[in-house]
Parts: sequence; structure tokens; C-alpha cells
Amino acid sequence: MQERAHAHEKLNYVEFPSADLKATQAFFQAAFGWSFVDYGPDYTAFSDQGLDGGFYRAELCSSTRHGAALLVFYSRDLEATEAQVLRAGGQVVKPIFAFPGGRRFHFTEPAGNEFAVWSDQGG
Repeated sequence: MQERAHAHEKLNYVEFPSADLKATQAFFQAAFGWSFVDYGPDYTAFSDQGLDGGFYRAELCSSTRHGAALLVFYSRDLEATEAQVLRAGGQVVKPIFAFPGGRRFHFTEPAGNEFAVWSDQGG
């Protein structure tokens, strides 16, 4: 196994709360094909998704309406990704809209954490 070098003073890891780690894992596995490594009952980690990170058990969620940072996925097919999110149990909280440079939508996963998906393709 080849170890990846860490870039000095660059973003390296992100953590999110989740009141239901199993539901969060199931959503990201179904919607985006992620895999997880559990570290006890209160933490699960993901890697190789553009930015490594994890979810910790907490009765909170990350939402832009509360001032949280927004992590944004890129998609070559925005409508197809939106359909995957919905099939996996996500909820669209801002339907697809145009902005300078592309289009995007916002969604929440089952624990309430908000993410967005953008594309510079189509529309």
C-alpha cells in the first residue's frame, strides 16, 4: 500500500456530526459509493472522496442557515446526481439553480447535514 503525502498547510480532513451514524453511512454508500471504517460506536471515517473525513455521534447537524461551512461535490451530470441523492434518502433543500459558472442544488443527508452539488455541464 502506497502512503499518500500530506500537503503542508492545506485542508486535510473534515468532520461532521451525526445523530444516526448508520443512516449517514447507508446514505453515502448508496448515493456516492463511499466506504467507511468504524472507530468504535461513536465515530466512522471515510477516505478517497476528494477530502478525507468522518462523522461523530452528536445531536447536531451542519447547516448553512446556522453559519456552517458548505462542502460542495462536483458532478458531470447534475440531474443524475440529484436523482441518486433522492433515491438514497437525501432531501433536496434548494432545487437546482444557476449561478455564475454553473448550476447547483443543496441537499441534506438523513442526519440533517447540508451539502451541495455543482456542475458546469448542461442546463
